[in-house]
Amino acid sequence: MTEVLLAVGTRKGLFIGRRRSGAWEFDESPYFNAQAVYSVAIDTRGSAPRLLAGGDSAHWGPSVFHSDDLGRSWTEPARPAVKFPPDTGASLERVWQLHPAAAEPDVIYAGTEPAALYRSEDRGESFTLVRPLWEHPTRSQWMPGGGGEGLHTILTDHRDPRSVTVAVSTAGVFRTTDGGAGWAPSNSGVSAVFLPDPNPEFGQCVHKIARDAADPDRLYLQNHWGVYRSDDAGAHWTDIGEGLPSTFGFAVAAHPRRGDTAYVFPITADSDRVPADRRCRVFRTTDAGGSWEPLTAGLPQGDHYGTVLRDAMCTDDADPAGVYFGNRNGEVYASGDDGESWRQLASHLPDVLCVRAAVVS
Repeated sequence: MTEVLLAVGTRKGLFIGRRRSGAWEFDESPYFNAQAVYSVAIDTRGSAPRLLAGGDSAHWGPSVFHSDDLGRSWTEPARPAVKFPPDTGASLERVWQLHPAAAEPDVIYAGTEPAALYRSEDRGESFTLVRPLWEHPTRSQWMPGGGGEGLHTILTDHRDPRSVTVAVSTAGVFRTTDGGAGWAPSNSGVSAVFLPDPNPEFGQCVHKIARDAADPDRLYLQNHWGVYRSDDAGAHWTDIGEGLPSTFGFAVAAHPRRGDTAYVFPITADSDRVPADRRCRVFRTTDAGGSWEPLTAGLPQGDHYGTVLRDAMCTDDADPAGVYFGNRNGEVYASGDDGESWRQLASHLPDVLCVRAAVVS
């Protein structure tokens, strides 16, 4: 039986919803009670789906769990899956990102705080530090953002497994084209208005990046002030924020099949960080950032204060596409028609930190 699986990571546990025949149901209790779940991946590449979750226990510390029965039971490796080698002098604070590689069926990448990239070749059972990025010559100048120094975005390319793009708060975008042996900053055109030099080689506070469905070299970037597009895989960036009520925000997501289509959730900043104009609105572009339209049907119409964090918006791979977001009010909203209309799926949850959805069997 085919269903859409929705995984909602919160400040206090993981909530899982399932849509069958158009009706949504949520499991009765959250998983990983009292753990902050910053990262979730739904890996549908194998013969059976695997879910991965980055839990953060105040008592036991961070860990990566996996499930092979659509979240009904979870396994934690006997040894920590993600761990800093002793010679680094670092200790893991949390796993910010879990990403199934687009061109390598058993490879999972993890992004962490302190900012580092890890690679697994056994579907998340164990991970190895990607040392060339950890030892990058600019690393001593990376500074943590308001949420810490996290590697929060990982993009792989189905055309070439050697191509990986990552984003770090607040070091910016870095790319490798040789499988991780060498890394170069890729921030040309992205402004850092909070620095003395607003156009540095690195040091931008990138909040999230998404890849276009039709053109793999087209990327969308939500910055700390600024929304950008790249047409050359991140080598150069162009401002596409005109028409938005605010160019500050955390999340950006791309339509899973329709090219030139992306979604953002504008926020007023830096002082209050609430939805722009205190309205709950997703904005969509269908022309690669040439114009933006608000999507509000079914969303709250009065004053609203639910901030959407960087990983708390996503799309699924259904047809028509589902679009989802959660906020710090503990509300989760879903659209089953590319964002044209919305319904509330959950309320009064803990702070929503991440949202992931996929069609599974």
